[in-house]
Formats: sequence, structure tokens, C-alpha cells
Amino acid sequence: MAVPDKSSSRACADRFATTHWSVVLAARDGDSSTSVAALERLCRSYWQPVYAYLRRDGHSPEDAQDLTQEFLSRLVHKDWLAHLQDQRGRFRSFLLTFLKHFLSDQRQRAKRLKRGGGRALVSLDAFEEEDRAKFEPVDGLTADQAYERRWAQAVMAQAAARLREDYAARGKLALFDQLKDLQPGEAGKRSYAQIGAELGLSEQAIKNAVHALRGRHREILRDEIAHTVRDRGEVDGEIQHLMRVFGG
Repeated sequence: MAVPDKSSSRACADRFATTHWSVVLAARDGDSSTSVAALERLCRSYWQPVYAYLRRDGHSPEDAQDLTQEFLSRLVHKDWLAHLQDQRGRFRSFLLTFLKHFLSDQRQRAKRLKRGGGRALVSLDAFEEEDRAKFEPVDGLTADQAYERRWAQAVMAQAAARLREDYAARGKLALFDQLKDLQPGEAGKRSYAQIGAELGLSEQAIKNAVHALRGRHREILRDEIAHTVRDRGEVDGEIQHLMRVFGG
């Protein structure tokens, strides 16, 4: 995937009103069903990095599932949010810090708690449906690195899903499906001319379409990253970090 450029920053400027931080702080400060539902959706998007950290930290698949449920449930049901001060910085770092505090607290308890208090946040079926190999510990990665890797993959997957939805909404899903796997600098299995012939478009039209798709992907990916920070000045650094982690 192409690396986002600074020129696309304006595309996500208005989205800072609904960052991950604003969702958390809104849930802390109010009891509206809307803010709680938004926080639940946010937590569902982070269960993969949390679960990956716990597996690499040495927990069995079953214990990692239970701990993920308990951790996210405590966050959603505001066990901690009342004590949360106004935050700056990266949401992924905040969540990892909270996770480590949670594990420390768990280890200090003399008896095992009932996981999740009956408040399932992520269906356990989701764990069964996922390819388990993707979450198994990888040699050479620390728990922190496993968390970062799954975070990067989740962000990229969310961006790819939004890109597909964008093309589908404009009636261009067939074009998207033909172009989505074309990487910069790679010829691909078929030439632009062959793809164009199949879609009834010229070779130049396909070249233009590839350029437009990559540009749109940059905008969407930048927007996804913008949701995870409090300051627009942090977006470029966070994108660079994501690319290092994803490419690592």
C-alpha cells in the first residue's frame, strides 16, 4: 500500500471531533446510550491487539480470551474512566498502559475473578472464526511488539474495508476488485491493457484509476490514524510508525 502524504491532511481535519479519545471522554462524562455504544464499538476494534499481547505474554488461548473480555468490559463499563484525566497522545499507547496495569492487578489477586462479569463484549465465536495462527506467538516478538503488529494490521484492514465500501457506494466495485491487489512498482499477473479490455476501458484509464485508488487509500488511512490521536501534528509520526511496524 502507498504511504500517505501530507497533502491529504485536510481531508480528515473535520474528523478530529470524533477521535478515539473523544469517544472515551464522552463515555466518562455522560451516561448516554450513544456514547456507551460508541465505546463498545471502539473496544471491539482493539480486541485483536489486546489478545495478541496476552498470547505473547504467555497466556493460553482460553485465558487470553477471558482476559480480553474482562479488560475491555472494565473499560466499557467505566470501572476506570472515572479516574481518567484529560489525555494527550496516542490511543494505542494509552490502551497498552491500561492493559499492563490490569494484568498487574490480576496477578496480585488471590482468587480468580469471574471473567467479564457476564458482560460479553466480543463474541467468543469471533475467536473461533479467526485463523488462530495469526494470533499465535511469533518467535522474536515481545508482547509489546505483538500488540503493535496486530494494531497496525487492524488499522490497515479497517482502511481497506472503508476503501472497498467507498468504491461500492460509487458503483465501482468491479473496478476496485480488479485493482485492489496492484502494488506500486509491480507488474502484476495481468497488464493494465488486459484489465482495461475486461472492463471496457483504455489502458490509460486503468492507469488513472490505479493512481486514484492509491490516492484515496492514502486519504482513508490517514483518516483512520487521525482518529487515534488528539493532535493533528501527531498524525505523520504515527503513520510512519505504522509503516515501520507493518513492514517489520
